[in-house]
Amino acid sequence: MKLIQLAASALFALTCTVLHAQAWPTKPVRLIVAGPPGGSADIVARLVAEPLSKAWGQPVLVEPKPGAGGSIAVGDLLASPHDGQTLLVAVNSVASEVPHIMKLRWDPLKELKPQAELARGGLVLIANPSVPAKDLKELIAYAKTKPNTIAYASYSPGTMSHVLGLILNQAAGIDLVHVGYKGSTAALQDVMGGHVPLMFDGIATSLPMIKAGKVKAIAVSTPKRMPQLPDVPTFHELGYPQMDAIGWMGLWTPPDVPAATQAKIRDAVMKVLADPALRTRLLETGFDNGAGATPEELQKGLQADSERVGRVLKSIGFEPE
Repeated sequence: MKLIQLAASALFALTCTVLHAQAWPTKPVRLIVAGPPGGSADIVARLVAEPLSKAWGQPVLVEPKPGAGGSIAVGDLLASPHDGQTLLVAVNSVASEVPHIMKLRWDPLKELKPQAELARGGLVLIANPSVPAKDLKELIAYAKTKPNTIAYASYSPGTMSHVLGLILNQAAGIDLVHVGYKGSTAALQDVMGGHVPLMFDGIATSLPMIKAGKVKAIAVSTPKRMPQLPDVPTFHELGYPQMDAIGWMGLWTPPDVPAATQAKIRDAVMKVLADPALRTRLLETGFDNGAGATPEELQKGLQADSERVGRVLKSIGFEPE
């Protein structure tokens, strides 16, 4: 009799889970954004929110939560019910870089699951127009004539914007001096003002300044040339394949969201990303659309990126705060 009761209880629980997943979403979906209003993550989130709302038959509410490298937004996600009604839009660095920058109460590689890659892009090495170098070869030669005096900005210490400068130093035998900022906007303003000559920046924020001639683009970190900057070479083609780096904007959930709900979320997102009009709008903002990688492939890439960042930062004695 007891075995029958246990079996019945298990069947009831399974049935409830299936019915809940079938009914999902039952109310407006919260789309938490790890970034400020008007930032890259917010722009991407709003581009996908409307078509996802139509697909799910519920409003999708975009809620920017800036601060602490995305960890405030992650904390909100993890504190919410793990039922798929609350989702996160954040760059991959929230799992692969932030844990090396600051001490967290959770392990993003274990407590976050990337469901889909929404958009991707690389970083671009930009320079103030006064820098006497028109390409990477000339920049490296110039840096060798001024050891320990030429600075480069990053949008935050410990991020790929910082790490790429360290890798270039090692690969090219130079010693650019790092200057860390709290966000891309302030760093970019100082590069344009000539206070810091160089910066590794995201294409979405630097592209308008490059087009306006306020900064010049030296090289990009994507393995292939960016469609927005077809005349700017990649580090890879210039002989520095170790500088390859792709940043991507993902849609995330906790891993314990019901599997059927996860499948519905990813299926809808992949259909939205297949729209050519959306890809055009992403390109206009400096991104390409996601590559269609599976959650497992994304997770594997995050682990590899985290190990790479950790090795480089450890080599200079960088410790999380």
